Amino acid sequence: MSSAHEFSAIARVNGVPLHAAAAALTPEELRQRACTELLRQAAQAAGLLEASDQATPDGVLSEAAANAIEALLEQRLKMPEPSEEEGRRHHAAQARVYCSGERVRLRHILFAVTPGVNVVALRQRAEAALLEVRGDDGTALGRFAAAARSLSNCPSGAVGGELGWLSVADCAPELAREVFGRSEVGVLPHLVHTRFGLHVVEVLERDPGKPQAYEAVRPAVLMALCRQTYVTSLRHYLSVLAAAATLEGVDLRAADTPLLQ
Repeated sequence: MSSAHEFSAIARVNGVPLHAAAAALTPEELRQRACTELLRQAAQAAGLLEASDQATPDGVLSEAAANAIEALLEQRLKMPEPSEEEGRRHHAAQARVYCSGERVRLRHILFAVTPGVNVVALRQRAEAALLEVRGDDGTALGRFAAAARSLSNCPSGAVGGELGWLSVADCAPELAREVFGRSEVGVLPHLVHTRFGLHVVEVLERDPGKPQAYEAVRPAVLMALCRQTYVTSLRHYLSVLAAAATLEGVDLRAADTPLLQ
């Protein structure tokens, strides 16, 4: 599990700073900025972005840079359309993902990210809570509800973190990716990051819903395969850019592509 880290030195890509000197970034945030900067510089090298465009200390791209990166990826990432055979194979292997009406019963402990909060300290508290509520066998035992009542920034903390039965539409996309289309129950072994903050999550029960024929979910299956191909292509392209760049204070080896998370 990665933890936030305050960098005493400024991380750079080809000499371009990724953050202000006093900034405290998590490794994930730093990798995301590095990947974005690699793409911004590649867009400039390809003539898609003016050389005068500058990186900012907060990592926010200019509108011109964002558009140039989009155009760059359209040029560089050439991806074949998935075949019907590939779609049917994927559907058969991931049938649970394409069930209709899947629900999960959840409870959580929310550590909210609010303006001015110390993210490093917040993550440390969240990680400590995760360790506290997990038993040796990966279950929450009796500690989860008590921890939710004392620590959670969600109103559900008053009832032990209970969220009830939820569908995909009821959840933030970041949370839905972690809990739907799976079979495991119990406390998730890692924190879940959403737009609201850091969550310790327990899946209490699952209702898998009804299986759907391939023809009924064909567009979703083919879209999922296209996304897989895009992710693979983008990771490869970023690895090529990283290998040719001078990186200081950031390690992109064997890292997931943070731009897609």
